[in-house]
Amino acid sequence: MGDHPGEAPRVSIIIPNWNGLHWLRPCLDSLRRQTYRRFEVIVVDNASQDGSAEALAQEYPEVRVLRMARNLGYAGGCNAGLRAARGEILVVLNNDTEADPGWLAALVEALDRHPEVGSVASRVMIYDQPHLLNAAGDLYRRDGTADSRGVWQPFGPPYDEEAYVFGASGAAAAYRRQMLEEIGLFEERFFMYYEDVDLAWRAQKAGWKCLYVPGAVVYHHLSASGGGALSSYYVGRNTLWVLVRHYPASLLRRNWRAVLRAQRRIACQALRAWRGAAARARLKGIFVGAFTAWMWLGYRRAQARATRVDDAYLEGILEEV
Repeated sequence: MGDHPGEAPRVSIIIPNWNGLHWLRPCLDSLRRQTYRRFEVIVVDNASQDGSAEALAQEYPEVRVLRMARNLGYAGGCNAGLRAARGEILVVLNNDTEADPGWLAALVEALDRHPEVGSVASRVMIYDQPHLLNAAGDLYRRDGTADSRGVWQPFGPPYDEEAYVFGASGAAAAYRRQMLEEIGLFEERFFMYYEDVDLAWRAQKAGWKCLYVPGAVVYHHLSASGGGALSSYYVGRNTLWVLVRHYPASLLRRNWRAVLRAQRRIACQALRAWRGAAARARLKGIFVGAFTAWMWLGYRRAQARATRVDDAYLEGILEEV
């Protein structure tokens, strides 16, 4: 989408899509209005049946469309786009977002100012309640649960200032290519949800910081392309997978009671709401996560050996319960 067609893009924006044409149009229109112009857009179409790929070819000829033979989920779709990308800055963006015109410029400027930063978190606002935050970066608690920083809170202090955070929400995140080449892409077996949390753990362990930039604003239509029972299952399973893959042993010895209490609370809430499909899906996800966690033990040991920061640093970036 740059103003100079012969110029290599500095930024690649990857948008995974599954039957999301209704959301894609306003998303891509907002990218056409960006003040920063040295970028390309790659839409990874996960075998959509709504004519997304055909409509994009006709209405947005500047967009590269990668057509997948099957639905690879968020993680697999993003990875396909990341592998095809040409930019040195790699941005993943949900198809149900709309970006402020200065969004991309703010991301690029932040990475230029901070060589220690491997990722930048956007300020994600709720589309139909634009004064409320959806995410000011991601946080991870000592009880082994992750959340969106500032979710449902009005925008204002402290979220109006730049800050180092645990990670960037996958709804709108910028990654330095150098970092991804070092730590790897999203874990595709997660399929969707918590793949950004998993990547944030790997980045932090490798010594790469994440910076939240309030000037990089996008508006998010919540759960437009996922949610309900679907999200509940993957969140339930992947929460446990992240715990097993990454939570340091020394911190787990200190915080295991809080971790168990958190999982018991989540399971009890789901049991009380058993008649709901989302609650049953969450319980199924917890069950599957618990009984498949063993497969990550070898990965966990390899991660522990490769970690470049000490446990005191990691404890310092975790939130109190």
